[in-house]
Amino acid sequence: MTTPAGDDDDLDLGLRPESRVERRANRRKQRARRGFGCFAVIISLLVVGSLVGGAVVGFGKGKDALEKIFAAPDYEGEGSGVVTVEITKGQAAASIADTLEKKEVVKSAKAFERAARNDSRSLQIQAATYTLKKHMSAKAALELMLNTDESVKVLRFSVPAGKTKAEVIKILEAPKLKLPAGAAAAAMGKPASLGLPAYSNGNAEGFLFPGTYDVPKGATAFSMIKQMTAEYAKNTAALNFVKTAQGKDLDPYRALIVASIIQGESNRKQDYAKVARVIYNRLQADMPLQMDSTVHYAVGRGGGVFTTDEQRRSDSPYNTYKHKGLPPGPISSPTKDTLRAAINPAKGPWLYFTLVNLDTGETAFAGTKAEHDANVAKLQTWCAANKGRC
Repeated sequence: MTTPAGDDDDLDLGLRPESRVERRANRRKQRARRGFGCFAVIISLLVVGSLVGGAVVGFGKGKDALEKIFAAPDYEGEGSGVVTVEITKGQAAASIADTLEKKEVVKSAKAFERAARNDSRSLQIQAATYTLKKHMSAKAALELMLNTDESVKVLRFSVPAGKTKAEVIKILEAPKLKLPAGAAAAAMGKPASLGLPAYSNGNAEGFLFPGTYDVPKGATAFSMIKQMTAEYAKNTAALNFVKTAQGKDLDPYRALIVASIIQGESNRKQDYAKVARVIYNRLQADMPLQMDSTVHYAVGRGGGVFTTDEQRRSDSPYNTYKHKGLPPGPISSPTKDTLRAAINPAKGPWLYFTLVNLDTGETAFAGTKAEHDANVAKLQTWCAANKGRC
């Protein structure tokens, strides 16, 4: 069916045809809607204009609001309580900030990073153990860390393995520990106050356990030394040192002397138990130990590899070339590994050992003099190829 062109008003869409009255009413509604639309556009423009004007007027307030939104959370004030924080050598600012947040010193790592970035003195933060407070503002925390007289209430010192009592005294007399002159030596002279075990024979030598120690500012020489002897007690208890030695018919003090000799003779963990066996085998065979490490101790040298003919002529009871048996006391501070080897020697027939390579520490063990001479020849070959090293 076709529809006459131009007669859209009467188009049949299945609805009742509009009357002329209805069509006129609908046209009036459409004109009203168009008028309202224009009015709405005008109102919208006015609103936008007022908002822009308000933004210009309130820009300062808006900036403050944005800064609050993006600010790093921070506490206010100097904080309270006490918290200890360790900062290690080479620790980056971001890592320091994380540590402070985890310890609840500052509210956020970001706040401390900002404070440090804005203060060039933050580059002077030292590796140390700091005594700070909880809930400090980032700025206050930074200021306290920079004031080491107030915040660094813990000092640190280290005793390397194999150090003698005389060498430990020098370590304790370092300026940073601020002990009175002669205090460490005086303390060593009062063994009853040093927490030594009953079998020490009143001698601190050998009981000054190697390690790194933290001590509070104002600590005495006695308290520092007692930390070392306490660490010796802790490690020997873990090894069941005394009972194990006694179970093998070893006096614990003599076992300590053996451990100190092992420490002076070898720097390879895999050789410790073999060196212990050589010492016990030579003692059993009534042979002089002939250990260069004991001669070094006798002549006042704390280290070295070989000895000279003159040094081996020393009359000291620590000269195991001249005197059979063990020396009268330990010659250094042994580690847990050498203490373990002294009470758990390897099984073997060895009576001799010698270095054959000073670079690697390679050591050759022998049960006969002929085998030992062949090993010494290897050492001489190495020395000839590395002149000035032996």
